[in-house]
Amino acid sequence: MRHGKKFNHLGRKKGHRDALLMNMANSLIEYKRINTTLAKAKALRVYVEPILTKGKDNTTHSRRVVFSDLQNKEAIKELFDVIGAKIADRPGGYCRIIKTGFRKGDGAEMAMIELVDFNDVMKAKTSATKITTRRSRKKTGGESAVSAVAAAAVAAPIVADIVKDEEE
Repeated sequence: MRHGKKFNHLGRKKGHRDALLMNMANSLIEYKRINTTLAKAKALRVYVEPILTKGKDNTTHSRRVVFSDLQNKEAIKELFDVIGAKIADRPGGYCRIIKTGFRKGDGAEMAMIELVDFNDVMKAKTSATKITTRRSRKKTGGESAVSAVAAAAVAAPIVADIVKDEEE
């Protein structure tokens, strides 16, 4: 029975599944973006997010704990030197999964999983939209925004007439 086992078994035994996730985590850390099936991407995100959290503090204990999960010295160096410094201020959510369609051979749903802070295109797009977008809110209370603009347009000639009268 599988009571309380909520993770995806991915059609593999435990040893094969652990090796698969370890290799995919190493590839994600090395290349910052990988293409895989949607099910594997979701399983990888659950596996790699705690590892990335441990990568934020560069201590001997953290390095040893992460090495027990990854078993790759180059990935450890990359994680603690490059990635850890870049995600230090992020409270979580280090990975993004983007669906990319269906595989031609078997129709499996494919996805791209990437580290959020390493996609310069998305960062540039979000910073540009944050600067240029403006939100307008409905005024609550007496007059609406349209009537306020109309009142200002009516008041402008009256103020101009008063200024002329004072100059004379």
